[in-house]
Amino acid sequence: MKTKILVVEDEIDIKNLIVYALENKGYDLISTDDGEKAIKLVKENKPNIIILDWMLPSVSGLEVCRTIRRDEAIQHIPIIMLTAKITENDKILGLDSGADDYITKPFSTHELFSRIKAILRRVNSTKNNKKLVYADIEMDLDTYKTFRNGRKIKLGPKEFKLLKHFLQQPHRVFSRNQLLDKVWGENIYVESRTVDVHIRRLRKAINAENEKNLIRTVRDAGYALEANY
Repeated sequence: MKTKILVVEDEIDIKNLIVYALENKGYDLISTDDGEKAIKLVKENKPNIIILDWMLPSVSGLEVCRTIRRDEAIQHIPIIMLTAKITENDKILGLDSGADDYITKPFSTHELFSRIKAILRRVNSTKNNKKLVYADIEMDLDTYKTFRNGRKIKLGPKEFKLLKHFLQQPHRVFSRNQLLDKVWGENIYVESRTVDVHIRRLRKAINAENEKNLIRTVRDAGYALEANY
């Protein structure tokens, strides 16, 4: 079955270039130049990947991204954001809205192919492992729901990815840079303090009153998921 990709881009030349290049690689393409139509197409077609422009005429790419991440039925779909915005704050804003990767214009189709293949590898590596369990935490990768002691936990996109990464390798200590590479993506340049912000959000989400903090801070090293420390 072909990989289905939705391209959301209002610059006609760029959209046509992406569609033509990806179709030649054997992908199944859907495209639109409108943010509201994009959300409808995602719900109707459930693409494997979304390539999303930041600057759109009706609903911005950021808002499209946030809308997708709030919908449990489609929030798992990877998003690559395209934009001419190049400052670090812009990148942080795009990634924090729920984007999985970030490509600045102008870009080459070779770079786009590489990013798509990297995301597909990450997605395919988790397909056969439907549930992740450690201590009293359970993450269902089919429904993208997380529970602790039977209590449903609400997580933002980055907090979900952080916890998933920890659950895949409990007890291992990850540096901030390692977490940036694994959760935000390689060659994504954001400050390491961004990790600290999301770790605090993750702790707040998973730790109810009287529950043990499962995320250990290892001084001068990073963070680990560990029940007994």
